[in-house]
Amino acid sequence: MRKKVRLIPARGAVLFALVGLAACGGSGGIPANAVVSVGGTPITKPAFKHWMQIAAVSGASGVFAKNPVAPDPPAYTACIAHFKEISENKKLTAEQLKRQCESQYKSLLQQVLGFLISSQWVIGEANSLGVKVSDKEVKKQFETIKAQQFPKAAEFEKFLTTSGQSVSDLLLRVKLNLLSTKIQQKILKEKTKVSQAQIDKYYNENKSRYNSPEKRNVLIIQVKTEAQAKAAKKEIESGKTFASVAKRVSIDPASKVAGGALNEVQKGQEPAGLDQALFAAAANKLSGPVKTAFGYYIYEVKTVTPATQQSLAQAQQSIKAQLNATQQRAVLAKFVKEFKDRWKAKTDCRSAFVVANCKQYKAPKTGTTSTAAP
Repeated sequence: MRKKVRLIPARGAVLFALVGLAACGGSGGIPANAVVSVGGTPITKPAFKHWMQIAAVSGASGVFAKNPVAPDPPAYTACIAHFKEISENKKLTAEQLKRQCESQYKSLLQQVLGFLISSQWVIGEANSLGVKVSDKEVKKQFETIKAQQFPKAAEFEKFLTTSGQSVSDLLLRVKLNLLSTKIQQKILKEKTKVSQAQIDKYYNENKSRYNSPEKRNVLIIQVKTEAQAKAAKKEIESGKTFASVAKRVSIDPASKVAGGALNEVQKGQEPAGLDQALFAAAANKLSGPVKTAFGYYIYEVKTVTPATQQSLAQAQQSIKAQLNATQQRAVLAKFVKEFKDRWKAKTDCRSAFVVANCKQYKAPKTGTTSTAAP
């Protein structure tokens, strides 16, 4: 049921924040019942706990998938009991189990807050741009994805159980993805346009990309000595087929099995000496021998396909598509950077909940390890 959102980091692309209005109060502009405030919108403690449990359930595997629980600081009582129940090493102390719970909590904290904060960024950006999606759109997209990934009802029910999510959670994810897609479409529509002047300039600067060089279908026989080459040529002149002689005496493995045939040869592909001879020769004339660093050749050009040059009119659509794609990549890269910077500046996090998307976050110095970055 996942579909990546292109506007935010990958791990923040698949969760839609469950947020609610919290009572005013708390410190640093963050309501008392919230862990983070994004542009004045709180990510509440219940929302955070809800997605922590989802992360704990969906990330569990093997023995850890048996009744998983989200780690609950500071005592980690439920987590310790769970680890004690599933641990194969029954000699682990309560302190050792607590350290495992603390480690899991830090990992899930980073992931979940990354998800929730990035989700609020997308919601806020959509509001500021006037981008909306209807409940009808969300439901239609949800049913499409569900039918594709879970053809049987039992498969979908199993997914809900193993992921720890409800249908409402999944509908919110779908809504986020639709918003992100519409934001991207709006940005690209407003910011990208390829002009005729740009197309003309690109074509004139890259004409060689739109030409097709001369190609020749040829027959060759490679031997070690000049005498062998002359003997092979004499056999063909006396009535034997080029193919029969090539298969018997040629030492060129690529052409020998094909009776000496090499198709669509372009200038510069064959050994020096032979290359010049092939592209100077008239068609349907047995020629040689010619000496190269690899031996002697006799040859015959069978057909010649002249070089062609695509006109600007012929190349225009492909050039326009290429320039448009280049523009889109540049526009999106610029937008994503500005998007992240703008919304990070609006993201206040409590001291125990600081991750890389928070304006309070400080990157670790080189050579140190941070437990706050997602």
